[in-house]
Amino acid sequence: MPSTPPVNTTTLAPDRAATPATIGLGRWLSAALRTAPDLPILVPGILKLALTRPHHTGSIGLTFERRTARQPQAAALRFEDRSWTYAELNAWANRVAHRLKEAGVKPGDAVGLLMENRAELLAYTLGIVKLGAITTLLNHNLRGESLAHSLRITGPRIVIAGVECEAAVRSLDEGHSPGYTPTWWWDGDGPVPEGGLDMRALLHGAPEANLPETGQILLKQPCFHIFTSGTTGMPKASVMSHYRWHRCMYGLGVLGLRLRADDVLYCALPLYHNNALTVSWGAAVGSGACLALARKFSASGFWTDVRRHRATAFTYIGELCRYLLNQPPKPDDAQHGVRAIIGNGLRPDIWEAFQQRFAIQHIAEFYAASECNLAFVNALNMSGSAGMCPLSFAIVGFDVGTEQPMRDPGDGLMRKVDKGGVGLLITEITDRAPLDGYTDAKATEAKVFRNVFKAGDAWFNTGDLVRDQGFGHIQFIDRVGDTFRWKGENVATTEVEAALCQQAGIQEAVVYGVQVPGADGRAGMAAIQLAEGVNTIDGPALMTGLREALPRYAIPLFLRLRDAHEVTATFKHRKVELKREGFDPAQVSEALWVLTPEGYTPLTPSHLQAIRAGQFRFE
Repeated sequence: MPSTPPVNTTTLAPDRAATPATIGLGRWLSAALRTAPDLPILVPGILKLALTRPHHTGSIGLTFERRTARQPQAAALRFEDRSWTYAELNAWANRVAHRLKEAGVKPGDAVGLLMENRAELLAYTLGIVKLGAITTLLNHNLRGESLAHSLRITGPRIVIAGVECEAAVRSLDEGHSPGYTPTWWWDGDGPVPEGGLDMRALLHGAPEANLPETGQILLKQPCFHIFTSGTTGMPKASVMSHYRWHRCMYGLGVLGLRLRADDVLYCALPLYHNNALTVSWGAAVGSGACLALARKFSASGFWTDVRRHRATAFTYIGELCRYLLNQPPKPDDAQHGVRAIIGNGLRPDIWEAFQQRFAIQHIAEFYAASECNLAFVNALNMSGSAGMCPLSFAIVGFDVGTEQPMRDPGDGLMRKVDKGGVGLLITEITDRAPLDGYTDAKATEAKVFRNVFKAGDAWFNTGDLVRDQGFGHIQFIDRVGDTFRWKGENVATTEVEAALCQQAGIQEAVVYGVQVPGADGRAGMAAIQLAEGVNTIDGPALMTGLREALPRYAIPLFLRLRDAHEVTATFKHRKVELKREGFDPAQVSEALWVLTPEGYTPLTPSHLQAIRAGQFRFE
């Protein structure tokens, strides 16, 4: 079948990109040869990844017990000034599992966890899944209805809460009920809130032996509830199975990061996020390494903490790397033991600058989502790539205007884009790659395309636009809904944000489309945070700089100057409110600027009147 021409969602010319958009044969062979010394680690991982099946007996708890039997005295977890061996952490988790079993928790039941990052959170998670129950990882930043909704859709009868989260729990008493009353087991150094049980007292004297239930769990059974960030509405609870956790352990941890037993992996991300609980912890357990857990991320204290834990690897999210790069350079930036990092969202525009400044040898960028059935990993350490996946996926033509994949009018089937083209990433749902989806069956079905390339097939809609780089590799471009259409062209917000961040005085940018009266599509608008010590922008100079970096149609028409951006705990920008408020001074208290033929200038009432009347002349 002929391929659909690539959808033009790219806004940067290829010669302006930080790294090549596509991968040629020479580049691929060179990367493959560099990987050869790691074959003793890679081959066992590939075999385990290929041979593991959902119906096999196996669980996170069983894998941890086997690792403990092999190296009981090796360090498994570090938090602040304490360390636990594999044997100690396993015994701790067993005490938790025994007490939950005595309380009536059965395999398949949900048990909630609501606490900040600390060692207890990981021990309790391991104890819950050892019993065959499901750990519901509640976001400790949620309050009121968002927290009530999270409990409502997962239904944990017991919630283990940290005393530091008492205010979050009390917010449920303010007219936000989950519809039932869970039993609260409290943990922490402070007093136990009234009506709750003392978790530490419960664990005192509990058995430390492994449970028989752990060896009876099938890989296809659920282990976690992981919530979406809720940037576009109430959080949804995705279901993570033991099978997917192990596939990530082998695919991302073993093949991507390639840790050894003497490594220390530093994680400053919240454990209610899969980058921490699945990718980081899985990589550590899969290799017998130690996980060094931070309470929270600090850009100024990051490298100090890395050195304190003698870390040799760390986990990132793309914005974390940008925050580190925005820190003032220090003479000891490259003086640390880190040789490899793993994460997602590291943008091509800062990839090489970050890698060179901090002397990182190996960047295992990956693409995955809590609800997606596949993952990609940059196992060959190629700059600017989210990696490859051996299972079935496709990149299909996509209409940005309708936000729907294109189907051939003749047979109704989708078409793949050519190499170098950008389209919607979809992943085939098969026995080897089942879709765990969400707790809400309707929400899961809404993410499935059927009859895509043949009658009866089923594919997961990732909701992401990616570039086909060739040789099975992809490059992330944008989220569907973030890309917008202006002057008949499609604009990818990630590439406009990259161009803005290259301009003098701009530290961070969030780009989105806004409606302009009398115009088709959406015009570009950017909420920007200025660099430290910079109080305003040079309007003409900024226009000139963006003209050199972007096509005219991709240059934002409006700017919004902010002191700081609103982000989730995993550094995702909240764009819903920004899009809704647009450039309306009645809704925006921050400074607004507009692009004129002379450059960017503060938005005045006369500008606004002319725009609303359709008489304003944009640059």
